[in-house]
Amino acid sequence: MHICTSANLHINMKSVLNKHKARDPWFLDEYSINPYEGCSCNCLYCYIRGSKYGENMADTLAIKSNALEVLDKQLKRQADKNQYGIVAVGSATDAYLPQEATHQLTRGYLELLLKYRFPVFISTKRDLILRDVGILKEIDKQAILPNDLNLGRGVILSVSISTLDTNISNMLEPGAIAPGDRLQLVHELKQHGFLVGVNAIPLLPFISDTEDELEKIIAAATNAGADYILAGSLTLFGNDKADSKTLYYKFLERYNLDLIPYYDELYNGNTYTPWSYQAALKEKAGRLCKKYNLRTSILP
Repeated sequence: MHICTSANLHINMKSVLNKHKARDPWFLDEYSINPYEGCSCNCLYCYIRGSKYGENMADTLAIKSNALEVLDKQLKRQADKNQYGIVAVGSATDAYLPQEATHQLTRGYLELLLKYRFPVFISTKRDLILRDVGILKEIDKQAILPNDLNLGRGVILSVSISTLDTNISNMLEPGAIAPGDRLQLVHELKQHGFLVGVNAIPLLPFISDTEDELEKIIAAATNAGADYILAGSLTLFGNDKADSKTLYYKFLERYNLDLIPYYDELYNGNTYTPWSYQAALKEKAGRLCKKYNLRTSILP
């Protein structure tokens, strides 16, 4: 078992394993675990952004010092009750932050998930995941799935891509690897035999959600060998200086001021895009995925 060493901030946890009220309809997970609090990918649109984390979440990144001990007990308890379900590793942070190379908490989580034979879902923007190919293959073979989930394997991997434009990505996702490198990551994970998809979440209104740009993402995902693509809209939260709406509007000021009135009209003061927009996006993604013979869900 890997034990974390020094970090900017250590916190002790009473609980690490979060059980959902219901299985997530998109990612199929029933549990989630986060090795770190905060995230040094620093994506400006991130839904966890808020005053708790600060404007630069890398500055307040916290290591969960006793997480492995706590998780061991929690997983054993669920396994003893035969309450198996897919565990999302890194639902509120990227599991493969640069800090993971040193602290190896994600690696420790995976060792425990293998020990108790829990299936895993991971979405990432970083290629450090390739370090753990060996243990992920073992989980893929040995995990116990819920009886009603006919997936046939124990690991689902996703690579998040909101845009193929490197300049936009550099502004919005400064701690992530470039979009082209993420597509290469999809290809490499597929070469290792995993079930791999692309999370096109969030797509950026009037930027990467257009017919042409979305088709480019879907075509690129197909060429990389993705099994599926999940397309979702952008959530803009809060008005404080560290909230995603504030930071995203600062991005728009840098990228294209002319888009701001369109965003004002689309969101109309709300956190989410209208249902009509979401329905149109779903239809567009479905139509384009049908053209490229690419699934719009993890399950066939």
